[in-house]
Amino acid sequence: PLPSAPLQDIRNTVGNIPMEWYQDFPHIGYNLEGKRIYKPIRNKDELDMFLEKMENPDYWRTVQDKMTGADIKLTDEQVDLVHRLQKGQFGDVHFNPYEPAVDFFTHEVMIHPVTNRPADKRSFIPSLIEKEKVSKLVHAIKMGWIKPRKPKDDTPTYYDLWAHEDPNSILGRHKMHVPAPKMKLPGHEESYNPPPEYLLSEEEKLAWEQQEPAERKLNFVPQQYRCLRAVPAYSRFIHERFERCLDLYLCPRQRKMRVNVDPEDLIPKLPKPRDLQPFPTTQALVYRGHTSLVRCLSISPSGQWLVSGSDDCTVRFWEVCTARCMKTLPVGGVVKSVAWNPNPTICLVAICVEQSVLLVNPCLGDKLLYGATDQLLESYVAPEEERVQPVQWVMATMEEHSKGVRLVIQHSKAVKQVTWHGKGDYFASVVSDNSNMQVLIHQTSKRWSQNPFRKSKGLVQCVLFHPIRPYFFVATQRYVRVYNLLKQELTKKLMTNCKWVSSMAIHPGGDNIICGSYDSKLAWFDLDLSTRPYQLLRHHKKALRSVAFHKHYPLFASGSDDGTVIVCHGMVYNDLLQNPLLVPVKVLKGHVLTLDLGVLDVLFHPTQPWVFSSGADGTVRLYT
Repeated sequence: PLPSAPLQDIRNTVGNIPMEWYQDFPHIGYNLEGKRIYKPIRNKDELDMFLEKMENPDYWRTVQDKMTGADIKLTDEQVDLVHRLQKGQFGDVHFNPYEPAVDFFTHEVMIHPVTNRPADKRSFIPSLIEKEKVSKLVHAIKMGWIKPRKPKDDTPTYYDLWAHEDPNSILGRHKMHVPAPKMKLPGHEESYNPPPEYLLSEEEKLAWEQQEPAERKLNFVPQQYRCLRAVPAYSRFIHERFERCLDLYLCPRQRKMRVNVDPEDLIPKLPKPRDLQPFPTTQALVYRGHTSLVRCLSISPSGQWLVSGSDDCTVRFWEVCTARCMKTLPVGGVVKSVAWNPNPTICLVAICVEQSVLLVNPCLGDKLLYGATDQLLESYVAPEEERVQPVQWVMATMEEHSKGVRLVIQHSKAVKQVTWHGKGDYFASVVSDNSNMQVLIHQTSKRWSQNPFRKSKGLVQCVLFHPIRPYFFVATQRYVRVYNLLKQELTKKLMTNCKWVSSMAIHPGGDNIICGSYDSKLAWFDLDLSTRPYQLLRHHKKALRSVAFHKHYPLFASGSDDGTVIVCHGMVYNDLLQNPLLVPVKVLKGHVLTLDLGVLDVLFHPTQPWVFSSGADGTVRLYT
């Protein structure tokens, strides 16, 4: 019981009613005189309540009296009483529930009854009143006034959700049912007495313990017991059951709708290689003579002479159809690149050696032709005022002149590539440098060089002139930038999707280019279509070193470190709506791998469907 109310708090006389009725009134009831008992003022918000809860040490034993609305602090006895009642004990401390039992009835049976009154007659005659009641009930049942109790409906409250679904619908439950996956049946290793070869040795046990649980072949260690009685309870039983339950309820089981597709339809219809002839198929000639790897090749516009540069510090001129070395030019350094002037009226070869580009007249073929070339070079008149140039043009000495060298263009750093413009007057060189001086364009007739770029856009790998239009292609490690030389601006930036571009070639039509890369991919770009590759060909196993297009036939080739040249048919249609057709037609083998290098350069003959390849084995090979 709560403590008696203080004196001024006369007992509330409202009686036993729900006190919620007074919730919206300022008073809480009436005292003996009939005066209102007002509620104590409560203006504490949540924050005050929280602060009081934190600061008031007696907060836990304070309760609100519903009758008066006042806060009452419970005494120790009252708190004890509450604790006892919560534990299910008796309220009174002094009550002992375990008193010894008092035997009210004696266990001795008396001989005589307590009373000897005779039994009533009604105790053994059927009751007439009951008989009357029963007959009335029987009559009411016969007349149908009283109906027998309805049997209790014990159907469950849950029901089958899919019971009334259209059975023919594709999502019918029975059609989608997939039986649960079966567990693997135990093998010999799970026996209580497995054959000795199934038991693990000490080393195997150690290895088993060090493995990740996911990597173990068995998820337990096979053990041996002498009899079934000696086998203990399986410690992982509950764990494995739980895993199985997880497997069953997390396993997505659904029938996949199969579409019957003929696998042949998925492969693009490519024409047979024999319908795409002519293309080179067999090795015809081997040009032997170099003693080290042959880095670069170039061919005269007539297709009669071939020039090759090698790491043995020589340049050799060959007759194409006989494989005879016509001339050997020692240049005193590793030859990184050679380029024959594409103009058929000029006989001139540009050769990259260390820090200079040599312009050489090989003096082969028509005497009128190479004589006219010398006259053209000698007709140069130096301008009155000296112009500042990024390179130095130096006339060849008498000794060099006798070997065929006519001009030396000296650069500041090592030169790694040289390429001619289609008209044969301009050529570009690439220098191994990180600055904006990587690419230089030179004009032979005026002996004038310029640096077209103000700032460097990355490490330049190679450059190309467009065969028809005034465009200039610059390949860095990942991108190919196309510049307009007339407007002097960047036209396009092609994303090669390769890690490191090694080489580049342009289709004679000028709308498609191919890029080879050191991550063994060949990217074909359609310049009108997109800045991303139209197709990425991954035919080679190792890095691509060189790619080339044929001038007249729809052929392109790639040479790689795996020692092969892959020739592909690349048909470009005049109809702009039709995409180019790329079909690999032949893998040409022959070069021997040397120092992990295979084919270093590939080149097509200008008129015939022949391909030349130079390799690290010091040979040049012709495939026809």
